[in-house]
Amino acid sequence: MTGDRLSRSAEAALRERVKELSCLYGIAQIAARPGISVDDILQGIVNLLPPAWQCPEITAARIVLDGHAYSTAGFAESRWRQAADIAVAGVSRGTVEVFYFEEKAECDEGPFLKEERHLINGVAGQVALIIERIETEEDKSRLRDQLIHADRLATIGLLAAGVAHELNEPLTNILGFSQLVRKCPGTPEQALKDTEKIERASLHAREIIRKLLTFARQVPSKKKPVDLNRVVDEGLFFFDARCQKNGIKLVRSFAPGLPEIVADSGQLGQVLVNLAANAVHEMPAGGTLSVETCADATHVLVVVEDTGRGMNEETIEKIFTPFYTTKDVGQGTGLGLSVVHGIVAEHGGEIKVDSKIGVGTRFEIRFPIATQSRVMENGQQ
Repeated sequence: MTGDRLSRSAEAALRERVKELSCLYGIAQIAARPGISVDDILQGIVNLLPPAWQCPEITAARIVLDGHAYSTAGFAESRWRQAADIAVAGVSRGTVEVFYFEEKAECDEGPFLKEERHLINGVAGQVALIIERIETEEDKSRLRDQLIHADRLATIGLLAAGVAHELNEPLTNILGFSQLVRKCPGTPEQALKDTEKIERASLHAREIIRKLLTFARQVPSKKKPVDLNRVVDEGLFFFDARCQKNGIKLVRSFAPGLPEIVADSGQLGQVLVNLAANAVHEMPAGGTLSVETCADATHVLVVVEDTGRGMNEETIEKIFTPFYTTKDVGQGTGLGLSVVHGIVAEHGGEIKVDSKIGVGTRFEIRFPIATQSRVMENGQQ
């Protein structure tokens, strides 16, 4: 009889070990599924837990991670609980919990076996490793996107600078010869008027090229005290003719005597150009583009507002993500607003968006007013 009892006890222990190993193997299989979401992984793991405990018919399980709970069907808490912390990179992010619905005989840890303590700790460790692996892969993906983003911006800058330099030489010739024609004695009055128009157009084109070079960052970058009104006005230089052509009313409202901010004027111009270009794109049937500057006690503000198509909440949440765009193929790269966000953040500012479908979009950017210490600090760079 004693031998039979020992044999039955060994068989029971073996069955429990098989259940535990099956649970851990099931977790590995779930985590290895390609494309499976974190939610599905954790729900799958929860469903594996009750059969791995000695009394599955009265067992419920729950995993709580970052405030989100995943539980078995008909889950209910009870006073018979076994739990283990989920620690990802040394930080507690949640728990794995197992409950009994009914009271059982006392074992090693209340109604639970010491082997079940080892199992629940192992499950919590596996969950932590899975989450850490997924987050590491997401970080790598984000870094890869940022590198692609930076490379594309560098390429765009080189192309813009190359085009600008190529145009400068023929424009200089056009300007020079038009000035020579005007100095020739006996030139007809009408020819003088025409050459004057050529000269004005050449000067205008040269100014555009100068601003394009600044926009492409071929001018050395350096933060210094900046008059935001001047930067905004120069940035809008690109849009006067374009707005008139598209039936858009461009309204400037600049507060006089704005306090200076410490900034890279070229980067601020890039912010304004991107916001204004997006606004014009969103008003294909015309509208109003308003650009306002003002200040409060600690910040200088620039507000860019349009009466265009507007955005829903889902789009607003994604607009600063690199390469996200709602434009048709060939009309946008999805880089503009992510660049805007990066520049504003790098200048210690913040950007807010308010938009309604069919009403329009409003961007408000706040930059901290320059203090003497910030001016000196940036002047030493």
